Formats: sequence, structure tokens, C-alpha cells
Amino acid sequence: MKYGFVIDNRKCIGCHACTTACKSEHEVPVGVNRTWVKQVEKGEFPDTRRLFSVMRCNHCTDAPCVEICPTEALFFREDGIVDFDKDRCIGCKSCMQACPYDALYIDPATKTAAKCNYCAHRIDVGLEPACVNVCPEQAIISGDMEDAQSEIAQLLARQQVTVRKPEKGTQPNLFYIDADESSLNPSATPNTGDHIWSSQSMGVGHFAKEAEKMAFSNGDVVAALLEANEQYDSASQIAANGPKKSVEVLMGKEARRVYDTPRKGILWGWEVSGYVVTKAIAAGAFIVPSLAAIFGWGQVSVSTEWQGIGIALLFLLATGILLVMDLDQPKRFLYVLLRPHWSSWLVKGGYAITVYGGLLTALAVAMFFRWDVLQFVFAVSALLTAVLVAIYTAFLFAQAKGRDFWQSPNLAFHMLVHSLMAGAAIFLLLDLFTETSASWTSYLTYMLYGSIGFNLFALWLEVNITHPTEDAKRTVKMITKGRYARLFYWGVIFMGNLLPVGLLLVGGEQTVILAIAGALVIAGIYITEHIWVEAPQRIPLT
Repeated sequence: MKYGFVIDNRKCIGCHACTTACKSEHEVPVGVNRTWVKQVEKGEFPDTRRLFSVMRCNHCTDAPCVEICPTEALFFREDGIVDFDKDRCIGCKSCMQACPYDALYIDPATKTAAKCNYCAHRIDVGLEPACVNVCPEQAIISGDMEDAQSEIAQLLARQQVTVRKPEKGTQPNLFYIDADESSLNPSATPNTGDHIWSSQSMGVGHFAKEAEKMAFSNGDVVAALLEANEQYDSASQIAANGPKKSVEVLMGKEARRVYDTPRKGILWGWEVSGYVVTKAIAAGAFIVPSLAAIFGWGQVSVSTEWQGIGIALLFLLATGILLVMDLDQPKRFLYVLLRPHWSSWLVKGGYAITVYGGLLTALAVAMFFRWDVLQFVFAVSALLTAVLVAIYTAFLFAQAKGRDFWQSPNLAFHMLVHSLMAGAAIFLLLDLFTETSASWTSYLTYMLYGSIGFNLFALWLEVNITHPTEDAKRTVKMITKGRYARLFYWGVIFMGNLLPVGLLLVGGEQTVILAIAGALVIAGIYITEHIWVEAPQRIPLT
């Protein structure tokens, strides 16, 4: 048994009865939708046509939202329906990042994620979903696709159907008859916000403070158009035509949105960028002195070892605080450890951080009592765990299949290099307040040289390798030529990498200059993570 939907676009009249029925059945708040009808208009008056496409959860066979959910709040039923248990949800928004179809939202009343659940409570008593029951044209067909006698199975056998984003490999169980690419593909129509519902300036739930108003004033239109569509290579090309003319060229006779669900804004904001940085410092503070001790690259004193452990524990605590702050249900943060879903890298990362903290504490105890054998065991174990702590977020981002730019195989290397940079930089800052050997300072300087070199190489790879999807390419263009270009070149490349190298060259053994270089490196890491976390979220998923 496997339930699915067929949307017959030959019949849909765009009446929104399905949206209204869904809101009534599930008491869905204003501003968010489980089911909605996206409307796209093609042509130029009077020769126009309007396309209607019902959007909702696709109840995928290989649902990435289920895989990434850390607490099994999302789960598969035996009949194939992807259902949701709000009592287990911690509001981490990972499922929203993983869904390529933008089907989930945060309910402002419960502070938990929600989506279409196929009206499972109605299915269990032999009824059809509310949207199917209310549709006046029978444009929504539901049922068991494995039952050859069912209407949906016969339609799938007779009609040519289309699914949204088949390249994602999710095997969606929502099929469209007579679908139009300009309606199903979010990149086919500019998401300028110039449509019904675009006046809603704030998002709903935790991310409300991050949502933006896409107002079409002379000052805002350039950024909005650059984000929405890449027909222009630079802001100057839009400015040359003027905002009004640019809108006309952009919208023109091409397909354009006239009705859509409100945008959700930035789901993962500064808390996530911050925790990636604090996590890098926590890992690097132990990795950097460990490498010096193992390979004899620098003289590591006992006080330096204690400093490394202390810094790592302090920034692990900061990482945990930021992680909890990002949750919409912070009181449930222990669910990650107590009700784990082991396929989620959020769970694996949570345990890695916990184990790392425990090993550092055990190492400190062994050092205090001079238990040499245990000290060696704990040190090696902590080093391996520190590497996992440094890179696990790359695998979490890779599970967020809705964001193509995060699927880069280079991301783990990128985060490991950031840990080496952060570890060296934090010790250079610490040198302002402690006495260290020339050998140790020299090692930190060369470590920073090398890690900055690798970081510049990693950045070059990220923006120059051939990205497989248009969404990833649009993100790169946004970083290098669009909204984030100035911040990327001045904040990341110059301030966070080139300027510290210059200070290292002229600073010699002057601790103040070296400390400034370290501070700039950490600031550059934060700016990099801010861009890398935020930019992909500006690509519309529907």
C-alpha cells in the first residue's frame, strides 16, 4: 500500500477551495500553508493564460525530511504517508532545509514544524483528505497507487505525469497531469515578491525577525531583481535601465508569479553561523597543539595543554548555547540525545560534541593525577573526536537537500581548515596575556600561513568548480557578483585572509600585531560562515 496524489491541471480552476479546506481541517494559521495554489501567468494582455498548481508535501518515498529529523518527529507510516508528531519536534528547522519543495513551516502556536500529513486521521476512518473532498472539479485525486483498481493507479497508468524536481532523487508521490515547467520550477519565474501575499513583511515563528520585505522602491529593487533573476550580470546593468524599465524587461512576456505563498525568510540565521565558528574554535584549540606535539612542529608546554583544554570546553559550552538558542522548542533540546534518530547528522553531531566534552574533562583529570596511560588514551580519542566535531556540520548541510549549494563535497575540507585557522588564531590572541616560547609562536604563525593558504584554495574551489544545478550556480553568482559580493571580497578574502597574512609578514614576534591577525582571521571565518549559511537560503524552493 502506498498513498499518493495526482493533480490534474486540466481541471484545476484555481478556486483555492483546497487551501481553505486544509486550513479549516487543521486550523492552519494565517501566513503559512499546508496546501496552497501557486498561480503563474504567461503572455501579455490580452493574450494571456493563467496556470494553477497545487503545492504541498510530496510524501516522498525517500523523504530527506525524515532522514534529517533528529528526533523522529517525522516518520513513514506503513501506507507510505509521511506523518508528523509535533510532541517530539524540537523546532530545529532541519526538515525545512531538507525539503526541496518548501512544504514545511513552523506553526506559531505550537512552535513546532508542520506540513500536509495527507489528513491521516481521515484516512484511518475511511475518508478522503479534506482537499480532495472539497475540490469542485475533482482536480485532486488521492488513493492507493499500488491498488490497480483505484482511480489514481489507473490515471498513472494512462496519463503522462510530471513530478517536481525529479533530479533530487526523493521519488515524490505527488504527480501532475498537464503540468507547465514555468509553474513547477521555482527558477522559471522571478521571485521578486511582486505578487499577492508579498505585502506580508514578516515571517511566522522563530524566523520572523529574519524575514524581509521585498519593497519595490528605487533603493530596494536592484537587490531584489538580482536575487530573483540572473538575466543581469551586475547592479549597474539594472541601474542603467532604471528600476521601472528593469521590472518590465524582467516580467515582460515571460511567465510571472501572480499568487504564491509568503516567503519564510532566513530559517537558519546568526545562531547557526555563530555555532559553526565556536565549534571550529573548540575543535581547533585541541587539534592545533596536538599536531605540534605529535609531529614536533613546536614546543607545547603543560600550560599550553591546559589552555587548549580550557578554551575547547569554553567554546563547546558556547556552541551548545547557540544550538539551543536556534531551536523553537529549546526546552526539548535533550530530545536530540534522549530520543535520537541515528540517520540524522544533527544527532551524530550532538553526541560528538557531548563525547568530546567528556573526553576533554577526562583528559584534564588524567593530567591532574598524572595517569600517563589514561592521558594518552584520552588525548588520542579527544583528537579524533575533535576532527569529527570540526566537520560533522558539513554532513548535516549535505542532508539539507533543499539547498543545492550545501551539497558541495568540498564542505568538510572547508570546515576542517577553518578549525585549524581558528585554533591558531585563538592561541595568538591568548599570547597577549600569557608568556609563550618563540618556538610555539613561530609554529602558530606557520600554522596560520598554511591554513589560510588552504582556505583560499577551498574558497576558490567553492566558487569555481562546475556546480551541477542552476540553484547552486545562482548562489555562487549571488556570492561573487550579487548581494554578497562586497562582503565576500572585502570581508572574507581581504580582511579575513590577505590582511592577516600581511600582518604576519610584518609582525615578526610582536604579540599585539599577531593577536590582531588572529582576531581578523576569526572575524573572517564568521563572515564566511554567515555567507555560506545565508546565501543558499535565498534561493526559492517553490
